[in-house]
Amino acid sequence: MKRVLLLLAVLLVVAGLALLGMAIAEHKGYVLFAYQGFRYESSLWAFLGLLLAVWLLWRLLRLALRLLLTSGRLINPWSRLHRSRRVRLASEQGFVDLAEGRWVPALRYLRRAAESDPQPLMYYLSAARAAHKLGQHEDSDALLERALKRQPDAELAIALTHAKLQQARGQSDSARETLEIMRERYPQHRQVLRQLQRLYQQAGDWSALLGLLPELRKHKVLGGAELAELERQAWHGRLAAAGQNGEGDASAALAALTQAWEQLSSAQRQEPELLAVYAEQLRVLGAESEAEELLHQALKRNYDSRLVRLYGLLRGRNPGRQLQAAEGWLKQHPQDAGLLLTVGRLCLLNQLWGKAKEYFESSLVFQRDPETCAELARLLARLGEVERSNQLFQEGLGLLDRRLGGLPLPQPAVHD
Repeated sequence: MKRVLLLLAVLLVVAGLALLGMAIAEHKGYVLFAYQGFRYESSLWAFLGLLLAVWLLWRLLRLALRLLLTSGRLINPWSRLHRSRRVRLASEQGFVDLAEGRWVPALRYLRRAAESDPQPLMYYLSAARAAHKLGQHEDSDALLERALKRQPDAELAIALTHAKLQQARGQSDSARETLEIMRERYPQHRQVLRQLQRLYQQAGDWSALLGLLPELRKHKVLGGAELAELERQAWHGRLAAAGQNGEGDASAALAALTQAWEQLSSAQRQEPELLAVYAEQLRVLGAESEAEELLHQALKRNYDSRLVRLYGLLRGRNPGRQLQAAEGWLKQHPQDAGLLLTVGRLCLLNQLWGKAKEYFESSLVFQRDPETCAELARLLARLGEVERSNQLFQEGLGLLDRRLGGLPLPQPAVHD
């Protein structure tokens, strides 16, 4: 069937050409162009053939010129085609080297890509990271400066990268200065606030972190639970550091500690963790009676094992009342080893040696604790039970040794 159709098509073409030839022979037509001294005349069909030849020649010239230009771009190593190809290859290889930790070739390829690309930001930032990894900090900073010059609208991205590199070098003050400048210019930017939060947290600058918390909350930089934990940690650190701000003056340190405590909300002042750190600082600064009163009231409201343990270390104004209060809590928590240790310590404070011994021994029944072993061993040594005292000291040391994590030690020395 296909062959029949092909044959019919050929016959139609031949017939068409024959008819065209007959028409040309019978009706040649006439074309004349005359302008001043120029004269052109020919048959109509010859003129049409000339036009067709001129059109075909023009198409051939355009095609030849296009082929010449294309081959020139392929051959010329400095053409735009080759330049784009070189940038692509350099960037691909540079990022692979960077990911695999080959800093030297990564720096070379990424720098090359950055200098050739009209949008070089990512190449400059990555090249700066590679230079940082090589310890070439001046070169790293120079690459970031170059990036800022080429793309000044990317100032924030460059500054955030610079701050990270500065912090990694241990230049916390410089990183802080960089981020605080960005905070002034972009006060609502979440990444700026997030990096500042991490820097303050790492540096232990709890006052600055507490000042940042309202902005972190307002702009929802952290989730609710994470923000609450961060605030608790910040106040913990603030209270722990407050007592050290007096520069050797106990009264000034105590005033600073009290001022910090009063800045907490009423709900925060009832949190056991913050109560414990505040009471411990009061004890260190010699205000044990104030710490005892504080914990006494807190434990009346809400019993907490951590606070009970600390309560036994405080010397209040009325040791008898302390013991009475602790024995009252014991009725509700008879198996709390920490509370039994506290009651034993308060018995020592009241010089009730026998009762102290009983409470320490009861505590050890529920929990073998090194502190309890040490307290009972000290008491037994004074009561003349030296052998058992030594046994408890050894047990306490063994319990502490378990907490040390079993780190390797040298072989015992051999004596001649």
